Formats: sequence, structure tokens, C-alpha cells
Amino acid sequence: MKSHIFKSQGYKPTFSGHETFPLRYGWLQKAYRAVRDAPSPADAAHVFRDAQTIAHFGVGRNMVSAIRYWSIAAGVIDETDDGLEVAWLGDMLFGKDGTDPFLEEDASLWLLHWHLVGRPRITSAYWLFNEFRGGSFVRQDLVAALLQLARERDWSRVASTTVDRDLQCLLRTYIGGRGTAEAGDSILAELGLVRPMDRHRSRLSRGRKPSLPDSIFAHCFNTFWNSHASDQSTMSFENVAYAPGSPGRVFLLDEDDIIERLEQLEDVTEGAMAWSETAGLRQVIRHKKPSLKQAHRRLRDELLSSAHREAA
Repeated sequence: MKSHIFKSQGYKPTFSGHETFPLRYGWLQKAYRAVRDAPSPADAAHVFRDAQTIAHFGVGRNMVSAIRYWSIAAGVIDETDDGLEVAWLGDMLFGKDGTDPFLEEDASLWLLHWHLVGRPRITSAYWLFNEFRGGSFVRQDLVAALLQLARERDWSRVASTTVDRDLQCLLRTYIGGRGTAEAGDSILAELGLVRPMDRHRSRLSRGRKPSLPDSIFAHCFNTFWNSHASDQSTMSFENVAYAPGSPGRVFLLDEDDIIERLEQLEDVTEGAMAWSETAGLRQVIRHKKPSLKQAHRRLRDELLSSAHREAA
């Protein structure tokens, strides 16, 4: 299962929109409330553009644009033909009886990461986690590779400085964290997916992810399956682990961790999916495909149940 997303004639690369501001704590909640409280999708779109409404965010115009950019990319709000609307993930996390209104749970951060990286909306983020084959890297090497891709695909108006700033912003989103000098500049650094090696070189941290709940893995795996092979009843281990957009690639999991999670899949999904190793053939069998509403409702119930168990 190879990725053809970047080869699609209709694909439009995105290397800007964040105004060089990384995703920060509190931004997604602000965006969700602003869109939720707007009278209409058109009014919601104006919230991020009009001087009178921008003042409610308490930050400058460029930062408000960044809040809008990250909230759409993270799946908290959606763009529609009419304007902006709250998305199911925003409602689940921040709505009435939300599962994690203050983003205190690792499960929520993993879901946000999945939406940022598992979809090709942000070109550099999708490419780094799903297409990049190396381990450690210097940022300029990534810039050169993305510029080469732009030339191969004949993407117009892709400048070196734009790509470099985009990657700087992406890496700042994944490096840093609470209690550090860049605490205000980072929301996803606690996941430990990108780690600095020295002043110039960083690496993708592939391996076990103990803080990733099995319920999140199963939900994202089902979402990936629906997007890439909806009509198939089986999926090979190789695609689960290595296909672009797969849980193995997006979450940077090693094979042992993936197999352990797949072995628990039947219990986690209540029989909807099951791991099979027969005659050396490693694959997942999907016995039933829940509707989108069913999948979202099940995930919400699981996250709420988990939060209640931890509180007890």
C-alpha cells in the first residue's frame, strides 16, 4: 500500500498559515468556543478576521490566524463552504461534558497528533512522519528534500525560505514542553516523538509508546482502514506498520509494540477486528465496520470510562 497523495493532480501543498507560531496550550479551546458561540458558520469565519472580534482573543492578528490554522489542522474545527463549524473532535474534547476540556490527558494529545500528521493537509508534517525514511536529520536536509519533491511534482511558488520556516515551526511544536524555556511554544512535545540530539540535529523517536491508549490506536487504525482500504476485510501487518498514514508510521511505533496492540485488538474492539497469524501470514481481519457516528461515540465512551477509572 503505497502513498499516492503527493502524486495526485488535485493535491495542493501547504507550507504556511501558522505565521511561524507553533501550536500552544489553550489555543484550541479558544478557537472551539469562538466557533461554537458564533451565530452561523459565516460569522465564525469572521471571528478570525474582523478587528472587533479578534480583540476577544487577547492576542495580535497574526497569532489569531495561527490559532485558526492549527485548530483546523488538528481537527477541532472544520472549514465548510459556508465558513467554519465545530468538528466532532472539538465537541468530544471541549463540548458539554467534554472528555478533556483542559487537554490534561495523553490520549487527547495523541488524537490531536493523529489529525495533524495522519492527514496530508500540512505537507511537511505528513511527509516527515509518513514519507521520510531516515532517523536523525538536520533541518536543512529536510528543506532540500521537500524542495526536491516540489520540483518533481511541479508545485508552483514553493520557496526555500517558506519551507524552512514551516519546518522550524513544526519542529518547535514537537520539541520543548512544560517546565522548559519553550513551555509556551509547545503542546505535543510531551509525546516525545521528535527529540533534539544536539544544537542542529534531531531524530524521530521510534519505539514503544506506553502513553498511547489501545483505544486510540484501535480508533485511528479503523480510521486509516476506512480511508485507504474501506472495502477490504483484511489488512496485512506490513500496511499497519509501514504504510503512509498508518498507525505504525504516524505514532512511530516499533514492530513489537504494534504486534502487542494487534493481539489485544479483538478485546479492545469487542470482536470487530482480530489479529491472525496463520501459515506465516500476519494480518488483521475486520469482521464488521462501524459507522462514523458509532466509532466516534465508542471512542468518547472509552475515554470517559478511562478518565473515571483513573479518578477512582
